Amino acid sequence: MAEALPVAIVCVGMAGSGKTTFMQRINSYLHSKHDAPYVINLDPAVRNVPFDSNIDIRDSLNYKEVMREYSLGPNGGILTSLNIFATKIDQVMAILEKRTAPNSDGPKAKPINNIIVDTPGQIEVFVWSASGSILLDSLASTFPTVIAYIVDTPRTSSTNTFMSNMLYACSILYKTKLPMILVFNKTDIKDADFAKTWMTEFEAFQAALKQDEEAGSFGGAEGSSSGLGGGSGYMGSLLNSMSLMLEEFYRHLSVVGVSSMTGKGIPEFFEAVADKAREFERDYKPELEKRRKERQTDKANRREKELDKLMRDMNVSRPILKSSAELEEAQATKGQRLDTVSDEENGIESDIEAEMVEPDEEVDEEDEHGEAAVENGLATRYKQALAEEGGSRPGQSSEDHSFTRYLRATEMS
Repeated sequence: MAEALPVAIVCVGMAGSGKTTFMQRINSYLHSKHDAPYVINLDPAVRNVPFDSNIDIRDSLNYKEVMREYSLGPNGGILTSLNIFATKIDQVMAILEKRTAPNSDGPKAKPINNIIVDTPGQIEVFVWSASGSILLDSLASTFPTVIAYIVDTPRTSSTNTFMSNMLYACSILYKTKLPMILVFNKTDIKDADFAKTWMTEFEAFQAALKQDEEAGSFGGAEGSSSGLGGGSGYMGSLLNSMSLMLEEFYRHLSVVGVSSMTGKGIPEFFEAVADKAREFERDYKPELEKRRKERQTDKANRREKELDKLMRDMNVSRPILKSSAELEEAQATKGQRLDTVSDEENGIESDIEAEMVEPDEEVDEEDEHGEAAVENGLATRYKQALAEEGGSRPGQSSEDHSFTRYLRATEMS
């Protein structure tokens, strides 16, 4: 029986949600279980991390140097650093495959069961960038991959911030097309039961929404004493509509409340990871394979079209295979044509040789009379050739043809 592949857990979350602290907690938990994970840090701007990374983007790139070299701001520096790092993704994947292979360091080596990835706090820089897509697609093509979206629970206690987080989670889910776990962090400060209730009971969210409107949480006329309540204002109507729309979305999510400070809820988180890994193999992997084949087919079709266009531009047609009989007939015809041309050339050369004057006597005459005699002899032969070959070839003047023969005769003399 083949050993199960390690699960890649990609932690994403807004700045301040406790994402790095959560990474440290799950890393510590796995070490306590004698199941050390393989840790990757993809945040180039972080100064210190409370865990040791096996692969750290800061070892390859200096975030401040990238900003200075390309004249970028903080977000541009992070994005450019990720783009440069993504060009080496093949090396990263080769290291991961080698390190996670069974018995890579010997028969007694303990296999790696988890790969945990820390990402920048600027979610859009990672999730919506080309480099982020390359990194996630590369991981998902080799390992079961799960997205852990970290939510700051105390800051999500109002209905509008809660709905904003849910919309963000929905956009990440449909962008990455990977299984997702909602991790409500900081439950030591505020329990996450209210969020779970809002996600499963629409009436409970409606009651909380009405309470926020009456308390003036939205500001303006919607929260004033004008009597508008129960979602009659713009913000209330919008949140009502979104909560109905996201009802189906909630059914495909696993929700876990954890405390990165105390470690509460971490075992439940890894239970959810195991469930999502099975879901990845069952539902997501076939879809990924289908998309990969479609990309390969599209790439081959584009290459074929570009080749056809190039050949048309060069006015070159593709060779058509002929039968052996047609090839032999073509070769025979070609041979006959070559023989005919050779015979014609031989006949022309014979005519020229027959009409040429023997040069020996002229050489003797040149020796006796000098340059004046040579000029008289050349003029005489040119006039004689011009008189004899007048209009001999169609399409060519007699003077041109005679002059050609004259030049050949003088060269041979």
